[in-house]
Amino acid sequence: MFTCLIRYVVDPERLSDFEEYARSWIALIEKYGGTHHGYFIPDVPLEAKPEASFSFPELGTEGPNNIAVALFSFPDVRTYDAYRRRVADDELCIATTARFNESQPFLSYERNFLRPVFTADR
Repeated sequence: MFTCLIRYVVDPERLSDFEEYARSWIALIEKYGGTHHGYFIPDVPLEAKPEASFSFPELGTEGPNNIAVALFSFPDVRTYDAYRRRVADDELCIATTARFNESQPFLSYERNFLRPVFTADR
């Protein structure tokens, strides 16, 4: 299994458009053999947010407030490659891409492929 992490720079004025985009991709990934772990988007600023430096005072800093992330997994690269080929012709993918091109809810993204680390007994 491997997990894809996508880090988006979102347009805060278009968060509702980004949420619509996210829900479409959750459905597409699950339709073609992946497991989506969710999109995580900026929240309304809280008055009493925990300090970022709580765990490691010398290292922790506040992150930017325009970052969203998505996490999804595939059992193997072959299944991921099949998803990439099949989704390109999917009507929902085509419609989602067209809506993105109109609303542009994010400005850029980064993609990383990761493997999980679990406890020794897992």
